[in-house]
Amino acid sequence: MPQPLVSLKGVKKYFPIGSGLFGKKDQFVKAVDGINLDIYPGQTIGLVGESGCGKSTTGRMIVGLSDPTEGDIYFEGKKLNKNKQKKALGKNLQMIFQDPYSSLNPRMTVADIIAEPLVLHKVGTKKERRKRVDELLERVGLTSYHGTRYPSEFSGGQRQRLGIARALALQPKLIVCDEPVSALDVSIQAQILNLLKEIQADMGLAYLFIAHGIQAVKPISDKVAVMYLGQIMEIADKDELFTNPRHPYTQALLSAVPQPDPKQRDRERILLQGDLPSPANPPKGCRFHTRCPMAMEQCKQTEPNLVQTSPESYTACLLYEENVVKSG
Repeated sequence: MPQPLVSLKGVKKYFPIGSGLFGKKDQFVKAVDGINLDIYPGQTIGLVGESGCGKSTTGRMIVGLSDPTEGDIYFEGKKLNKNKQKKALGKNLQMIFQDPYSSLNPRMTVADIIAEPLVLHKVGTKKERRKRVDELLERVGLTSYHGTRYPSEFSGGQRQRLGIARALALQPKLIVCDEPVSALDVSIQAQILNLLKEIQADMGLAYLFIAHGIQAVKPISDKVAVMYLGQIMEIADKDELFTNPRHPYTQALLSAVPQPDPKQRDRERILLQGDLPSPANPPKGCRFHTRCPMAMEQCKQTEPNLVQTSPESYTACLLYEENVVKSG
């Protein structure tokens, strides 16, 4: 078994929202609350869940834009816990942002934007950097001529191509794609996904592909992790998750996906009751029990572990734990 490229071990991220006596922070939003995740070289992990579940925060911690409150993040077995070490290893971890316009400096030319990571890490001479920029523009479907323009002169799809080119500048080993196609038209989404897959095949990159809708990760992912209120509810091989979802939350998400095949349109839709609980005050026990159609009495008190339910599937649900009495 190869060594994971990136490993998250018990990672938590809490954001303070209130002050108690003497200004001491006593209230927190538990954006990410103890997750374990391995990403292997050349692999694509799809990370999905409702807004506020912690998926973008997870991605930002991996690339160093945010520090964990607890837990450790490892890159090729080395803990990312020191500023110098983060800078040395950080060029291997890059990010593509959701909004391709706000992530690009409107006062810089495209060539300067793409070359900026090379300048910061002191890679190559000015001439070599310019050559690298031209190569990257060609790689993402643009031309060297576009390097003299500004971000405002490009369409949304072209701006996202520029974001991809910038992420590739330092030849990273993993790219966090934070909902990179959600702001684009459907036809452009397919083009960007195909481009990402081509680049992955050529460079052997690993991706953490974050998306709001579970169907969005299907074309590109090898494995899919489903998050809810800061925790991973299920992680499985893509084909197994889509054909045999085990967690009730995953089942509900898949039941909401529109079906183009008329023969499958009569399948039962699982409607979740109630609103998403606040991450500042998550429910005790299983975090999903307040909306789960299969909840048992024990679910209100016992927090489930992420247990292996098949060779390629792990599920955090008491229905799959051997020591739990199935009643209620």
